Amino acid sequence: MPSVLTRALSSRRLGRALVAPVVAALLFAAAPAAGSTHRSAAPEPQGGTGLTMLVGGLRDPLFVTNAGDDRLFVVEKPGRVRIVKHVGGDWRVSNTFLDIRDRVGASGSEQGLLGLAFHPDYETNRRFYVNYTDNGGDTVIAEYRKRANGPDANPGSFRRVMGIKHPFANHNGGWLGFKGSLLYIATGDGGSGGDPMENAQDLESRLGKILRLDPLDPDGNGPKSYSVPASNPFVGRPGLDVIWSYGLRNPWRNSFDAATGDFWIADVGEEEYEEVNRVGSGGGINFGWDRLEGRHRYPSGELCQSDCKTLPVVEYRHTVDGADNCSVTGGYVARRPGAALNGRYVFGDYCSGRMWDISASHDAGDPLPAPVSTGRLISSFGEGSDGRIYLTDILGSLWRVDGT
Repeated sequence: MPSVLTRALSSRRLGRALVAPVVAALLFAAAPAAGSTHRSAAPEPQGGTGLTMLVGGLRDPLFVTNAGDDRLFVVEKPGRVRIVKHVGGDWRVSNTFLDIRDRVGASGSEQGLLGLAFHPDYETNRRFYVNYTDNGGDTVIAEYRKRANGPDANPGSFRRVMGIKHPFANHNGGWLGFKGSLLYIATGDGGSGGDPMENAQDLESRLGKILRLDPLDPDGNGPKSYSVPASNPFVGRPGLDVIWSYGLRNPWRNSFDAATGDFWIADVGEEEYEEVNRVGSGGGINFGWDRLEGRHRYPSGELCQSDCKTLPVVEYRHTVDGADNCSVTGGYVARRPGAALNGRYVFGDYCSGRMWDISASHDAGDPLPAPVSTGRLISSFGEGSDGRIYLTDILGSLWRVDGT
């Protein structure tokens, strides 16, 4: 049965792209990529389905979000945040909001400026947070503030919230986002292949985890730069207090359902399977890596039928129906009233450019519906303040997902 996305968007058919495999291997491929540092010169794919192009000319865009108004903020991997605005009937890149290219280390492989989240009180406190890899390849969570008078951020307002040592150049995770006043941070397992250091299952490591904290300076004087909620699952128990959930390989793009609060986490697979997880409000969940890849035991590939950890609601293989999937890109549940996809979770695959939509109540036993072929290298999805869903193509463009 075709998905709602396929049915709703079949009238907007823009053609299909030919995506060079060498490009798809650059950034989020499941295979270890610790030695990859170059940037492909492959041409921009032409066409796609179910998308409306807003702007091009961006440099390695890999996230888009909003600050509560009608602007879009696009994260560029080398270390800039660009503002995209609707002006005179057209979308335009209006200015640079933040430029920290001097702080961001080598942005080859999977490193770079990877995440952005605005504090829920941003309108009054002007604070926002970024996730990037520094010149040593380690993860940094930092706070910045917008200038009191002006549209851009003050680079001098830098405040380090957290640093995480990172042994390899891949599996950096990079997403961060707020639920209420608490900041959730997704970290990869540290890189290489097969989690050789067993970080994801180690409750004394911050790698391969979802972390949860209050990022505001507790007393304004330091040196403590954040506080841990007493309700975090490992407070008073063995394990780091800041850990919310664990057992993740390389969570690439997560989101909270605006209607239910459910937490959607897409985790990039190793050999064969990609997965999307959906959990409620509770923490302490073990997603299984490196014991499981999707619903299968790793490395044997046998279907896990007993003694399994939390299993994903979506699993798909790398090679299926002629597609070259390689790396899941997590999305959002569309919640704009009247939208064709209202109540549907939209996500995609980076290499194949396929995009799916499923019910927000999708069960692990439900079949995955037919995908839409976009012709994009889907580096991220994002959400506007009006609830519309957007998509970034790593080769330099920003798109709106039709029907959201």
